[in-house]
Amino acid sequence: MIYPSGIAVPITLRHPEKAHRPDSPIPRKPDWLRVRAPGSPEYQATRRLMRELSLNTVCEEASCPNIGECWKQKHATVMILGRVCTRACTFCNVATGRPDRLDPHEPERVAAAAAALGLSHIVVTSVDRDDLEDGGAEHFARTITAIRGAAPATTIEVLTPDFLRKEGALETVLAAKPDVFNHNIETVPRLYGEVRPGARYFHSLRLLDQVKRLDPAMFTKSGIMVGLGEDKTEALQVMDDLRAAEVDFLTIGQYLQPTPKHHPIARFVTPEEFGIYRRSALGKGFLMVSASPLTRSSYHAGEDFAQLRAARAAKFAAAG
Repeated sequence: MIYPSGIAVPITLRHPEKAHRPDSPIPRKPDWLRVRAPGSPEYQATRRLMRELSLNTVCEEASCPNIGECWKQKHATVMILGRVCTRACTFCNVATGRPDRLDPHEPERVAAAAAALGLSHIVVTSVDRDDLEDGGAEHFARTITAIRGAAPATTIEVLTPDFLRKEGALETVLAAKPDVFNHNIETVPRLYGEVRPGARYFHSLRLLDQVKRLDPAMFTKSGIMVGLGEDKTEALQVMDDLRAAEVDFLTIGQYLQPTPKHHPIARFVTPEEFGIYRRSALGKGFLMVSASPLTRSSYHAGEDFAQLRAARAAKFAAAG
């Protein structure tokens, strides 16, 4: 970029690895995906708090369509370990490239946000940090511990990366005792090479399975996007795979293309089809299923966790 002074300043691309990709037009959203632009006083207050505490949120970085609704209720999903990801998933709007230096004080600031917002439930997620020896696991654990100290009544859900080739990372996170362990499978295995090239489908399944082996009482959760090019049979097979890993809670939402350089939307799945997916998933044994065009991993997470606990209690009561 050339400024009027004549000084040339390089442009920093948010997704440099996607610059070579051909543009894919973004189709017009159907009515059921249209949301009101954010701007409520509560939204602005939540935004100010995130700025004051220098915290990143996946709500902003991933361009979540529900940000107006969630932030109005003072629910923000904090994204730790910086704002730059080491992966290059073609569906995701989080910036990619050389990651930030790890901030040792971030766990305490996340805890301060949980206390200031008076959260009954908080979701903590992160970018992928393949550059760190433990993938950021110890940072997750420190964040959980800090929240327990500052807001002991707050339940904690972690949405982690896959910790690929990070020996002992999962055990470190689980030792800190979050209330929910979430890792998104994201899509069907056939699309992994294009949509999630740095990840491995069966590794993600093994990660979720290992959670239950290490801590059978831990609530586990995973999510998929539809509209990426999968077919119904493939989506149903993913459900079967997740149930084989004893995952408790499944989320299913519509993929929304962030920019023309991202993976194209294959189609918009109708609300009626989401209803069919939900009934199918419940029939396969999930304790809880959230399936709608606007469903995201942390959407209504607090209310859903309360229902998830109630569903497990009812299941145990019925069994004995």
